[in-house]
Amino acid sequence: MSKKVYCIASFEPKPGKDKELFRVLQALEADTLREDGCLQYRLTRQIPSPFAEGSSKPLVFNEIWADMVSFEAHCQRRDIGAFFEAQCLSPDGLVASYNVCVYSDEPEDYDAPALA
Repeated sequence: MSKKVYCIASFEPKPGKDKELFRVLQALEADTLREDGCLQYRLTRQIPSPFAEGSSKPLVFNEIWADMVSFEAHCQRRDIGAFFEAQCLSPDGLVASYNVCVYSDEPEDYDAPALA
């Protein structure tokens, strides 16, 4: 098992703002990929498939971080905070709603080996 942290950050754009929000989110990728502990940070958009008919927000970051410390450091970067302030919390932002969740690949009661 690992100490990796997996994050799904999903965004619902305001009506007619899909392409604009995609560009704003995509602009966050380059600097984030330079962060220590960032293993993956990929913006994706939902596409139709008869084999994947679930519901979700249409724009999603799929993120993998080396550990929780790396993820939380990312969340505290100025440009990430500025994005949430301007686009998610401001009434003038491009985001109608959003959801950010983190996950572990370790079972809840995993008996991790003792480190010497």
